[in-house]
Amino acid sequence: MSQDAPLLRIRDLDIEFRRHGAPPTLAVQKLSLDLMPGEGLAIVGESGSGKSATALALARLLPEPPATIRAAELSLNGENILAMNERQLRKVRGKGIAYVFQEPSTSLNPVLSVRTQIAESLRLHRPEVKDLDAEIIRWLDKVGIVDPHKRLHSYAHELSGGMQQRVMIAMALCTQPKLLIADEPTTALDVTIQKQIMDLLAQLRRDLGMSMILITHNLGIIRDVADRVAVMFRGKIVEEGPVEDILTRPQHPYTQALLACVPRMGAKQPRLHAIDHALIEAAAG
Repeated sequence: MSQDAPLLRIRDLDIEFRRHGAPPTLAVQKLSLDLMPGEGLAIVGESGSGKSATALALARLLPEPPATIRAAELSLNGENILAMNERQLRKVRGKGIAYVFQEPSTSLNPVLSVRTQIAESLRLHRPEVKDLDAEIIRWLDKVGIVDPHKRLHSYAHELSGGMQQRVMIAMALCTQPKLLIADEPTTALDVTIQKQIMDLLAQLRRDLGMSMILITHNLGIIRDVADRVAVMFRGKIVEEGPVEDILTRPQHPYTQALLACVPRMGAKQPRLHAIDHALIEAAAG
């Protein structure tokens, strides 16, 4: 694929949910995005804005039904994801697009060792790897696990939250995906560990030259990880642009409200701002 062509191309993506006895809910509306090879994109918005539904739809991980995914185009590396069958999708999930989710303690299988879980990904997506232990240790070391050979046979409950998330990152990256999607990867972690995980993702993205989508509600953590930002409000992208432009010169009232909610050291304000959705919609026209 040409470096001038998008790795991921989305045109007019709609995601609708239908439940028995209830009117359909349009969670994402007419969303269009491109992601270039090696680029970092942050999709930012509150809970319910449609950002996680969008991320899951990229590898058709939303159950269909109740979800219905429609798009003029949804392609990875030039291949039409919406036209793929289950066998083709299994190749995309993990090798094409890999995910890191926000709750590592629930993402890891509690009855399987670290080695067993990472080895399963390697066998499925990189069957050419002969020395599984050496490859697993290499990735555990790359994500900052101390004494990785000793952690091969650890279980999730024996690891701290930060170590669990590092294992999840190793599991996602060991398949050498074209795109990593990190969906609120620091939500369950304390502030110090959050910074370590974000620094790790930024460093890995630089070292591996991979594309990354960061899903988050916090504009305060995106600067070092992303090149561009797309701000979502009620299922739509309301503002998009380079990170520095969005952080320093936000144009949309919703982006301005999100930035006002970010706590700042030394700021003399009695409380954080609340987001008035009705006022934002009125101001946005």
